[in-house]
Amino acid sequence: MLFAPVTYRRPTLHAFERFLDEVMRAPAQPGLPASQVEKAYELSLDMPGVSREQVKIDIEGAVVRIETLPEAKRQYRGAYEMPQEIDPQSSSAKLENGVLSLTLAKLQPVSKAHSLMVG
Repeated sequence: MLFAPVTYRRPTLHAFERFLDEVMRAPAQPGLPASQVEKAYELSLDMPGVSREQVKIDIEGAVVRIETLPEAKRQYRGAYEMPQEIDPQSSSAKLENGVLSLTLAKLQPVSKAHSLMVG
């Protein structure tokens, strides 16, 4: 009897299936490009080729949404949820040399507890 070696070939995956395979192995939430200082979060994003007028930043509670307008050369859209709510009035944004730098002031929690008098 003659034995011939058999090699197992993994079936080739289509591009979409490979993409899903990579996504399923990736961590659930990639690292946030932010650092934390005492009273604020500092977020820094590379946005080459985008001007100040082409960037829109919305803050709603603890969610920061950043997107470029349709006329921008490069399109960007992202939403980041911070661990604490953001104070939009005390926050600032700066775009220099293709880098968007955000300083997001933490909103200090205010107690909404009410005292009742026992009668």
